[in-house]
Amino acid sequence: MNATLEARELNATHRCDACGAQAYVRVVLESTGGELLFCAHHARENEEKLRPLAATWQDETQHIGA
Repeated sequence: MNATLEARELNATHRCDACGAQAYVRVVLESTGGELLFCAHHARENEEKLRPLAATWQDETQHIGA
């Protein structure tokens, strides 16, 4: 995975693909290079299924409430 892509911070304009809330997790899929964005809730809900398919899992949930 390209370091530039991994280094991009998520911000308030990034929205969860499942519900539209602010995204704190970016998942880049190994097979397609496509990315999914999730709020903390939906990232936890889908993590077991997606981790094996992920090239990268960028978790910025430490910023919640900061």
